[in-house]
Amino acid sequence: MTSRTQPATPGEYTGEHGQAPYYPSGAPAYNGHTSLDELHDTMRRIAANVERVLVGKPDVVRIALVTLLAEGHLLVEDVPGVGKTSLAKALARSIDCTVSRIQFTPDLLPSDVTGVSIYNRQTGEFEFRSGPVFANIVVGDEINRASPKTQSALLECMEEQQVTVDTTTYGLDDPFMVIATQNPVEMEGTYALPEAQRDRFTARVSIGYPDQQAELAMVDEHSGHNPLKDLEPVSDAATVMRLIGQVRRVHIAPEVRRYAVDVVAATRQVPEIRLGASPRATLQFVRAARAHAALSGRDFVVPDDLHAVAIPVLAHRLVLTTEAHAARRSATDVVRAVLHRVAVPQGGPAYNGQGHR
Repeated sequence: MTSRTQPATPGEYTGEHGQAPYYPSGAPAYNGHTSLDELHDTMRRIAANVERVLVGKPDVVRIALVTLLAEGHLLVEDVPGVGKTSLAKALARSIDCTVSRIQFTPDLLPSDVTGVSIYNRQTGEFEFRSGPVFANIVVGDEINRASPKTQSALLECMEEQQVTVDTTTYGLDDPFMVIATQNPVEMEGTYALPEAQRDRFTARVSIGYPDQQAELAMVDEHSGHNPLKDLEPVSDAATVMRLIGQVRRVHIAPEVRRYAVDVVAATRQVPEIRLGASPRATLQFVRAARAHAALSGRDFVVPDDLHAVAIPVLAHRLVLTTEAHAARRSATDVVRAVLHRVAVPQGGPAYNGQGHR
């Protein structure tokens, strides 16, 4: 998916819907955005690190960074061999924090994910041995190969950032992000993610095949060497949490919030949709738009930020009717139709570059 909003300062943003440049009411005055300098520099270095492994997919990397800054979780769904696991591993290795990887298999148990209490004969007490979910970034490879019982072990972790084992609750560290991969074409021995599980993922991306130039570059650079082995961290957990704090402060005007709610509500009224996006989707939609605005050089959200993240954030949450499947309609098609149907807020007076309107 191609982002519609290019990096810009508030004095340069021009919009794309035919209306006047959009400057929401109550947006903070433009001050050069020195507070976003660290965010830009850090995210640029992380993106460059990841793109050494995933060649020719900057839009996919951008959505992964948006998900990280939005305090969300990422589902990478595509055919075999396009770099799903490589994307997850490269992003994890680019941040100096605790990282774990879970290879989901049919015989994996929930306790293999969350941990288990073991009886200690010396002390006569049970001791909790934490599982791989106790890490800042958890890479879940082929998540749909595990049974629904094991998949459900991630529900509490992803939503509440905690684990409950034997009536005891254990908190998870900040930041916490699950990057899961699944293969949609291999149906034998797989269990489709239920709606409740998919709804916990902030965004879903499909990498797709590279173009010929990118694939040629990949052959030249990767055929004799694995670039993952050379990746060094370019940031750390403390820095990422500081940047997340900046994203939380990105301004979103009342009219833009209303537009986000209208878009999500419209997915519940489309005849082709059996189950629309949830209120959780609305919250994550706004969080992702804030992160996208920050990556684009603005400390306020515009409608184009919502457009840029709408398909990754909303499409995987929609359940289509049988008639829609028969007509070969996809959830992506429905989201695009909703974006064209819901009226976009009109722009207000433009900034003059000095913080005055």
